[in-house]
Amino acid sequence: MINTPESGPEATEERVDDIVASGPHGAIVVAGIATAVVVAMWLLFYFLVFLPRGAIQ
Repeated sequence: MINTPESGPEATEERVDDIVASGPHGAIVVAGIATAVVVAMWLLFYFLVFLPRGAIQ
């Protein structure tokens, strides 16, 4: 029971390898959402603040 593959360091290494092989999907999703929020804020600021003021003379 002590040296079974399910509980030894080999099993832990295999689990880590499987997790790393799946890639950073969550981090990419978070970065994409953050980028979309920043772009949306910039567009709102542009259309609601800059355009109503008109051209600079």
